[in-house]
Amino acid sequence: MRHKAYVPGVALLAALVVGCSAEGGGDAHGADGKPGGPVVSPAPPGRYLTLPAPCRAVPRPLLKDLLPGAAELPADQQEKVLRGAAAVTYDTDRKVGCSWKADAPSATRSLAVDFERVVSYDPAVSDDDRADAVYEKKEKAAGLSSPSAPQADVATATGAPADGGGGEGKGGSADPSPSTSTGRAPASGGPEDALPSRLLDNLGDAAFLQDLPKGPGSTAQNHTVSVVFRTSNVVVTVRYAEQPALITQRPDGRELQEKAQALARKLAETLSE
Repeated sequence: MRHKAYVPGVALLAALVVGCSAEGGGDAHGADGKPGGPVVSPAPPGRYLTLPAPCRAVPRPLLKDLLPGAAELPADQQEKVLRGAAAVTYDTDRKVGCSWKADAPSATRSLAVDFERVVSYDPAVSDDDRADAVYEKKEKAAGLSSPSAPQADVATATGAPADGGGGEGKGGSADPSPSTSTGRAPASGGPEDALPSRLLDNLGDAAFLQDLPKGPGSTAQNHTVSVVFRTSNVVVTVRYAEQPALITQRPDGRELQEKAQALARKLAETLSE
């Protein structure tokens, strides 16, 4: 009787080859880098990889205008005030800030600037989209919502009369007065009367202003204005406030708003350079 030849190891080798082929072949349409597989591109990164030095972000001439009390100080004290105080942070690539404060006989002015660089760790979500979510959270906390057409701050930014002054807005129509666009009664005309909190046009990718005069029943006449804007993956917050020396005095709300907006626009220009 003839016996079949048997070569040790051949059967095992054949089984291994078949097994590897089954595991390594994969799906012809799978994301394994082979031709025919889908190409998944990660979301694009944000424009900004670093943040500016916050205490040097505001030009000295502008800083002196925002803090008039500093000009009355001796040179060494003035330098200390204008140098500012850096905010405590554990990652200067992600979040930085600086604050300034100057006392004058009539009032105390304070300023704070914060920069936050947002990074998305989800490859399907871009840094810009993540930053937009951070910005929208701040906008919601301020009690504002985003309509289809953001409300322009023409009267404040240009110095136009509060009643619209016959100027032309988008589409050639006259700009609405504060009472029409915000639902608040027209200002009495005093310098302390300011437009209410609102969304802003032409500042970064999105922006709003929050006006915070003293609360009812408060004896302090402090007035704070915040301007928050987003440009790409960076969210910037400007807080500008005045505390009069006497409780009978009222801060000039319009001036605070105009100067806070002017600084925010300057910072946006600097970031875009």
